Amino acid sequence: MPSTPEEAFRRLLDLMLVKDTDAVASLWAEDGTAEFPFATGTSPRRLTGRDEIRSYMGRLPELMDVREIPAVTVHHTQRPDTIVVEFTGTGHTVRTGEPYRLDYIAVITVQDGLITHYRDYWSPLATASAAGTLPELLDSVRSEAAR
Repeated sequence: MPSTPEEAFRRLLDLMLVKDTDAVASLWAEDGTAEFPFATGTSPRRLTGRDEIRSYMGRLPELMDVREIPAVTVHHTQRPDTIVVEFTGTGHTVRTGEPYRLDYIAVITVQDGLITHYRDYWSPLATASAAGTLPELLDSVRSEAAR
């Protein structure tokens, strides 16, 4: 089991590359959370608990085939249990087969070797474009705006 936030994050990346999303979810504390402040459309803004995280993570390989994480920069904070990570993922979109590159910034808190809080500042437009779901995202945003 990872003991530091950086070890937990690097383990998460390794597991994502081999598409073991069940093991990725197991890195979270039972009551851990994942937040996506920029999420829009049908994407969740907050997941609570390992089961919700497992369900969410399980769908990711159907959208994007992550092949490489070519850039990772870890910033340590004044809190030993929290890091800020900048990273890039590259691969192919499952729906279209097109290559993609996505940049992320995440704030990760780990206690007792498990992720208790993960806040991911990904771009919903870039992600939908990479996943081949941009038309659906735009339709969802239009529906929200019409309410």
